[in-house]
Amino acid sequence: MENTPRRSKRLGKGLSALIPEINEEIDKKDIVQIKLSNIRPNKNQPRKEFDEEKIKSLSDSIKNVGVLQPIVLKPMEDNNYMIIAGERRYRASILAGKEEIPAIIKDISVKDIMEIALIENLQRENLNPIEEALAYKGLIENYKATQEELSEVVGKSRPHIANTLRLLNLQDNIIKMIEKGEITAGHGKALLRIEDKEKQLEIANRIINEDLSVRAVEEIAKKLLENKGIKKPEKKEKDIYIIDAEEKLSNIFGTKVNISIGKKTGKIEIVCNNEDELNDILSMIIEED
Repeated sequence: MENTPRRSKRLGKGLSALIPEINEEIDKKDIVQIKLSNIRPNKNQPRKEFDEEKIKSLSDSIKNVGVLQPIVLKPMEDNNYMIIAGERRYRASILAGKEEIPAIIKDISVKDIMEIALIENLQRENLNPIEEALAYKGLIENYKATQEELSEVVGKSRPHIANTLRLLNLQDNIIKMIEKGEITAGHGKALLRIEDKEKQLEIANRIINEDLSVRAVEEIAKKLLENKGIKKPEKKEKDIYIIDAEEKLSNIFGTKVNISIGKKTGKIEIVCNNEDELNDILSMIIEED
């Protein structure tokens, strides 16, 4: 518990705490011209989709006035560099036919770069819901951050973070639909009420083909549960100690944990979606000699 305040403070530092503010007062000697052919994007960048229209607009601006703000790079082997900040400017410069780009070189650890990329993208609010969920998952797994800490850092409510993470439990094809913007995160949350993955996909295709609203999907899910004889569970207040224990375990394992206490026995359920997640959970529980 002693490490929590330190971790929370570290997690929120973001890009500005690692890299000096880039403004008119920056020393000219800190800016160097780097060949675009020697620059490599960060493969672990949480943003996977870039707005091509905005890249084209930025490219047109670069053709006219050049790159006004240097990008930030980490030195790699063989005189190559990895992008820490500024991938849009890098992409737009290539589109503009440029050979070089102004840059500031910073030798930052890969772990710090991952944290920067995750936090900065989340704070800009320009990720799609799945990218957002993966960013939260990355911070929880790699930095042992709690949902409460994430809430403070990125300015989102804890329920929003929890619900966004739940989208990763959907059928794989549905996750891709949300990534592409074919259905919304709201549709995804409604589909989560349907346990059968194939049924989820069937309804997801109907959302696209029939332009179903989120409310309509919620009604479909409700009827499917009723047809199975599954009544909507009555809200049963859990002991605050149990809720707290579930959240702590969820943060440790990076997945949903449910604790149920009966009259004679209790049960702890840890959800895993694939073999990799199972191995991750086992590695946390079982200490190797």
